[in-house]
Amino acid sequence: MALTSALVGVGVKTALRHRARALSNEAQWGRSASAIQQAQLRWLLGRAGTTAFGAKHRFAKIRNHTKNDLVRAFRDAVPIAGFSQFKPWLDRMRLEAEPDVAWPGLVRDWAQTSGTTEGEKYVPISRDLLAHNRKAGLDAIAHAMRFGVDIAWAFRGKALVLGGSSALVEEDNGLRWGDLSGISTRLMRWPFSASILPSREIGLIGNWPTKLERMAREAMGADIRWINGMPSWALRLLEKMHDIAASHGAPFETLKEVWPNLTLFVHGGVRYEPFERRMREAWSGSPDGEDIPVRVEAYAASEAFVALQDRKGDPGLRLNLDHRVYYEFVPLEEVERNDARAFDVADVEPGQRYAIVLTNCSGLWRFLLGDVVEFDTVPPDGPPRLRIVGRVRHFMNAFGEHIIVDNIERAAVEAQRESGLTIGEFTAAPVYPDGKQQARIELAVEFADAATLTAAQRERFGSILDASLQAQNMDYAAKRRDDAGIAPPCITPLPIGTFHAWMASEGKLGGQHKCPRCANNREIIDAVHAVAHRATLMAEVKHANDIYSTS
Repeated sequence: MALTSALVGVGVKTALRHRARALSNEAQWGRSASAIQQAQLRWLLGRAGTTAFGAKHRFAKIRNHTKNDLVRAFRDAVPIAGFSQFKPWLDRMRLEAEPDVAWPGLVRDWAQTSGTTEGEKYVPISRDLLAHNRKAGLDAIAHAMRFGVDIAWAFRGKALVLGGSSALVEEDNGLRWGDLSGISTRLMRWPFSASILPSREIGLIGNWPTKLERMAREAMGADIRWINGMPSWALRLLEKMHDIAASHGAPFETLKEVWPNLTLFVHGGVRYEPFERRMREAWSGSPDGEDIPVRVEAYAASEAFVALQDRKGDPGLRLNLDHRVYYEFVPLEEVERNDARAFDVADVEPGQRYAIVLTNCSGLWRFLLGDVVEFDTVPPDGPPRLRIVGRVRHFMNAFGEHIIVDNIERAAVEAQRESGLTIGEFTAAPVYPDGKQQARIELAVEFADAATLTAAQRERFGSILDASLQAQNMDYAAKRRDDAGIAPPCITPLPIGTFHAWMASEGKLGGQHKCPRCANNREIIDAVHAVAHRATLMAEVKHANDIYSTS
């Protein structure tokens, strides 16, 4: 087995050496970005030209346009659509198992997602899209090689993948649905599967708490050399490992003790900075100590693997230009308009907020993804690099403050850094005036020392948060001036684990679920409060019972 893993590692390293060199040529990617993207669009139009969607929108004719007219003709023929507008096509593909609807053949696999903008939905996962994901995953390894990771050495140990359940539900019509990670994992064959944990048996477990414990027990005795997953769930796994080790009388101080060869962390789904202090403390024993040696951030959605970190320590993520997906970007302020403008990678501007519209190799055409991004680098200065700054429908504007996810996350990170406190998950919501209190925003946030947090510490954290929000957002600053529009934010401290308890109550535990950072209503934050209140009552009851039983 060790020899097999070593040979696989050498093979992967050899195969990706040329790709890693090609990815390093930033000037060439910057000059060619638009041409590469147009080539993806032409391929997509050709591949789906004989489908019902392609015939209706005359893809064969559009594909024959010259490069200057290709994009214009495509936009004229196909409107931008969200999930609800595109659902009739998807229902034909999934519920009626009809082939050749929006993508050639019958799409058998479907990813179930608890969408944060349009509710639960099913996304088609064609063989072409799986190949797209595979290529992006290899690019993540190629970037890790560029950052100094010896992939041949890494493959001699194990990779721990913190995904969802690999169990799929098979319908009577032969179609299957489940977590995207489950669909992808089932297609992973030997010899690659020999290097992956959890084992197939544990991967099939649907109950997340049970799976987490089994995964922790399996991984503790393994030579883990790289991890793939969200930082929030990596920390939860570590907590479970601590509990197991302590119960066996063999506690450990740091993750480095358990996995001394851990070198690479490929992560995504949420911004890393809010979790960085906890990750550093987990790895090296100090929130200001060393982090896992190499990190590669990934921007992967069910609809497409969008971008990857290509510069060590740089938060900008390079758009995956040549992966059979065509991207357009709509200014955020126009996203609800029928005449919204769309720009390709050659026309975007740094600092402007855009909603992503994508056309993928699985039958989604000019599909509004729901994420909002800003570009740090744009062609021809270099390959397009972006940052996720929010969701189309995740914002706060109850009082004219126009706060987005990026504002909240940056402010929380700054408050954590300046206050010296360590935080976990958090979410923000408006507090509506009721005659007793003034309008303001509330941040419900987990603190590592919530039980001993003083009023002065909470006030300082809130003051730093407030100052950061004002510095970032002129609308918020205007409303805060002299406390005339809205009062200073209120901070609600919660113990670590509260948000995961809320997610469990919502049936959203697992490696692909994440906590919304803000909302324009109190539905989420009130539900989190309710979970925290129940936990407090249960703790008080347990304490009372303990006293009674010993008296």
